This record gives sequence, structure tokens and C-alpha cells, in this order.
Amino acid sequence: MDHVEYVYTVGMDAAELDDYLRAGSHGVLALADGDDAYAVPLSYHYDGDRLLLRVSTHDDDGEKRRYLETTETATFVPFAAGTDESWSIHVRGPITEWSGAVDEATLNEWFPPFRLFDEAVEDVAFTLYELDMESVIGRRTAGTGSQ
Repeated sequence: MDHVEYVYTVGMDAAELDDYLRAGSHGVLALADGDDAYAVPLSYHYDGDRLLLRVSTHDDDGEKRRYLETTETATFVPFAAGTDESWSIHVRGPITEWSGAVDEATLNEWFPPFRLFDEAVEDVAFTLYELDMESVIGRRTAGTGSQ
């Protein structure tokens, strides 16, 4: 592989993991039901203590909920990939519906605007899920610093 371009990456320490998680806002949640996998892009909020995921439901969409109920260990991967800098973090652990309460102003502060596809605004509802951060590992492009 002499002519394939590549970039060196390095592992992140705890402070870098915290910085990158705080700076990000989107990632991909991977769920499973037996041998069947399901992945969905989601917005997240990380405050240093917990990772909350904003999960939408609309038009009787039961697929996400079914996978959320059958997954014992979920993986969430926030990432950024550019020409000069990239990073990714794997957060793994149990995922449960968050029992806290939050108003709309706080939701707007914690999460970026929701991207509607073909849904009517009144048909979309949100549930927050907390991913128990049992395992958190990350890599970033070598030679770049924390966010």
C-alpha cells in the first residue's frame, strides 16, 4: 500500500474526550435486535456527567423504539472528518429513557434545530434517552489539539 494516502491518528486522553464530546452535537447511534442491526443519526447533549440523545418519533414510527427496547449495549459515535483534522469517539453502554424533565427553551439550548423531512411539525415528538457511558474511547488526527 505504498501509494494509498493515510493520516496518523492517536488516542485521546480523558480531558480530550470531554472537550470533543462537549464541542460536538451529532453522531450515529447503533442498536441491535439479535442479529439485526440498526443505526440512526441523532443529535446529542453532553454536560460532562451524562450523554443525552434526542430521539424523534413520528407517524407511528416503531422501528427506533423496538431497537431501543431490545438493545442491551448501544454504541454512539460522534465524529468529524476533514482533510486536515478528524476525530471519532465510541461511547458504549446501556441506553434508557431519561427520567428528567426539560422545557422547550432548554431543549433548544441543548440541541441544534431538528431537521424535518416529510413530517409535519405537529406530528413529531421527542424523547430523551441517556446512554450510560460505561466505555468511552476516541481517536483524533495526530498533531491536532483539543477542541
